[in-house]
Amino acid sequence: MSLQLKSLFFILQLLALLVSISSSDPNPQFPCQPPHFNSYPFCNTSLSITDRAQSLISLLTLEEKIHQLSNNASGIPRLGIPPYEWWSESLHGVASNGPGVNFNGYVKAATSFPQVLVTAASFNRTLWFKIGLAIGIEAKAMYNVGQAGLTFWAPNINIFRDPRWGRGQETPGEDPMVVSAYAIQFVKGFQGGSWRGSGELIDRFERKRALGGYNDDESGDRLMNSACCKHFIAYDLEKWKNFSRYSFNAVVTRQDMEDTYEPPFRSCIQQGKASCLMCSYNAVNGVPACAQGDLLQKARNEWGFKGYITSDCDAVATVQEYQNYTRKADDAVALVLKAGMDINCGSYLVRHTRTTIEEGKLQDKDIDRALLNLFSVQLRLGLFDGDPRNGEFGELGPQNICTTEHKMLALEAARQGIVLLKNEKKFLPLNRNVVSSIAIIGPMGNNISNMGGDYTGMVLAIMCNCWGFINYISLHSLLLHKAS
Repeated sequence: MSLQLKSLFFILQLLALLVSISSSDPNPQFPCQPPHFNSYPFCNTSLSITDRAQSLISLLTLEEKIHQLSNNASGIPRLGIPPYEWWSESLHGVASNGPGVNFNGYVKAATSFPQVLVTAASFNRTLWFKIGLAIGIEAKAMYNVGQAGLTFWAPNINIFRDPRWGRGQETPGEDPMVVSAYAIQFVKGFQGGSWRGSGELIDRFERKRALGGYNDDESGDRLMNSACCKHFIAYDLEKWKNFSRYSFNAVVTRQDMEDTYEPPFRSCIQQGKASCLMCSYNAVNGVPACAQGDLLQKARNEWGFKGYITSDCDAVATVQEYQNYTRKADDAVALVLKAGMDINCGSYLVRHTRTTIEEGKLQDKDIDRALLNLFSVQLRLGLFDGDPRNGEFGELGPQNICTTEHKMLALEAARQGIVLLKNEKKFLPLNRNVVSSIAIIGPMGNNISNMGGDYTGMVLAIMCNCWGFINYISLHSLLLHKAS
């Protein structure tokens, strides 16, 4: 990707973020708003999801269709449909990385849970479900006041086997079984938990959350939020020597693919019922991941995936510009859409799809297939059901964010996940009556800004390690005395 295109992409994302911040509204815009826009068939909740989605597609012009193929989907004013930002993040709490989330409105912070690698070390499936559910509730509450979307690109379920990657903290670790189990529980919780006949949400500790819902079946048609299993597949390199994530070719044997790399994604889809899959930057055995038609179709046809497939940000551009897999942009567009990808994070499809169609490399039906998957997920989220305040989760708001329950859950997750490797002569816990000085060594000793790790949002309060020790063993007066 050229420097100019990179700059253009990030400028566009910055503008989208600024727009989302400035438009933070306790009463966000929504489709099917009466009295002028609620009579369309796609607003009719008595129809099936598929019928409603197809009805909407039939009303769109080609240009309107193309402008839905970006994470920053354009509005359709003549149909009363506002713009929609697909990219929000929620790895271990609602995060500010994606332009779909901002903390500049009624909600100033969200609960931050331990990084995934720590939580996974608890080996506690109930805990994983509870965390997913808590983050999902806060995400939905932020949507209700116009500070988040409904589609979040988490969890990261790549296998972590090489520390040179640098992003292992985001993952549940190196074991395919543990990663699979984590994916199932987090996604189930985040997308809405377990529903029972009364319409009350029951968490895995059997405590009721009265959210005034519906009685859905196990097919998972209705969603509180949409979770995304990423990065599909064999992705574990950012930049190392002459290799980068944009051009790296992962050479994977068939056995290693089926034993190691596929199981987390298969479980995330089959048992977790994830509604999004993100294809990665890298190539797999010489073919860009977002152009791997056999793998993308395997997810749909063999694993029963029911959702939309997004690229990682500008991963379609890398097919041509970094991997040189195609000569022209329109060839890359045709390749990924025919492979089964539905939406591109970035502007590449918006800029090149019309030319691809005009040159006969794509047909309208290829675009319609992608839109059917995209609109179906939005319909399952209730986006076209009218005022969200009257919906299943309409009562959620700022009062459901950073609750005592959620903060205690985050503390419990840290306690269960921290692993003590060595404790010679019972040195720990520290005897506060004996210890008078402590050396805290390492870059995180007095670093507040980086303590949350990757994909961290705004938090109410944070304390560095040094002050934690000071408060525990009452060193503050001694330090002040030395300083004076």
